[in-house]
Amino acid sequence: MNIKWTVEFTGKALKQKEKLPIKVQEGLYQLVREMEVMGPVRGDWPNYSKLSDFKHHCHLKKGKPTYVAVWWEIKEKIQFIEVIYAGSHEKAPY
Repeated sequence: MNIKWTVEFTGKALKQKEKLPIKVQEGLYQLVREMEVMGPVRGDWPNYSKLSDFKHHCHLKKGKPTYVAVWWEIKEKIQFIEVIYAGSHEKAPY
């Protein structure tokens, strides 16, 4: 039995998400759906990388501008992922 992961956006990331182009939002929704089922490590996505033990990022669209999502696992909560950034690559909190 697979335990579903809970994925939530910070207030800031939620506002950022709403400003993304529709195609990029669709990619973000697909990423979140996959994280809910398979967890935060998304090595099957192109342009994904693990930034630290608990922090991850993935480019949602390469080019100019490049859009990225950044998330981390909250270890104090069971199977919990928090998206902390969704926006342009230039302002990403790496």
